[in-house]
Amino acid sequence: MAGRLEDKVIIVTGGARGIGAAFSERLCSDGAKVVIADIIDGEGTAHRISNSGKASFKQTDVTDKTSVQAMVEDTLKRHGRIDALVNNAALFANLKNRPFWEIDQDEWDKVMAVNVRGPFLVSQAVAPHMMAQKSGKIVNIASGTVFKGTPLITHYVSSKGAIVAFTRCLARELGSFGINVNAIAPGATMSEAVVENNFFEPSAVAATVNSRAFKRDQVPADLVGTLAFLCSSDSDFMTGQTLVCDGGSVMH
Repeated sequence: MAGRLEDKVIIVTGGARGIGAAFSERLCSDGAKVVIADIIDGEGTAHRISNSGKASFKQTDVTDKTSVQAMVEDTLKRHGRIDALVNNAALFANLKNRPFWEIDQDEWDKVMAVNVRGPFLVSQAVAPHMMAQKSGKIVNIASGTVFKGTPLITHYVSSKGAIVAFTRCLARELGSFGINVNAIAPGATMSEAVVENNFFEPSAVAATVNSRAFKRDQVPADLVGTLAFLCSSDSDFMTGQTLVCDGGSVMH
């Protein structure tokens, strides 16, 4: 039985590890030809999740236009089309919690470069090809922190607020070309990097879990079904939306 995304060509930025790797694996298991675009080595992930050679890796710096264009051109050369883009690459787990007045300009700029310029550049490179084929799905990864105004990571929250706005603007501009643009806003997710960096204090984890309707940690696997839905034809009449997937902490 064919998967719901059989032979769809999908780019996942930041797909080498953590949430991105979980995204890539699910899309691959649903039949997609997944291109993992990451600044870190994703060959191992591509090999691990490949189903009949359906996953590949292209080293990509999403903040650099030349690198992004090379990745898109390589994808088109390899597969001939691009059906969906998942703008997942972001800086988060290696940031330090601190009040906004202690965030230096260089760190602010780096977060904005990866988390905002990155999705802009990759979407800009992919959109003309989707426009030509009159179809496509762009899924941006926002954050539930936008709806909470989470303190001490103001640069991150601001960057993800920009992604919500970016999603709405792209949906308006690309709708006439049959392109859907939506976003997922995860809650605090216990990804590899988050766990390795001890990003969340135990008390913060407990408070977050207690705020949810489902009283447990969120893991990357909790997000993959929402992504598969947004990349599939099941969401063809949905655009400009941000779906919160956090176990019921944010309700809006």
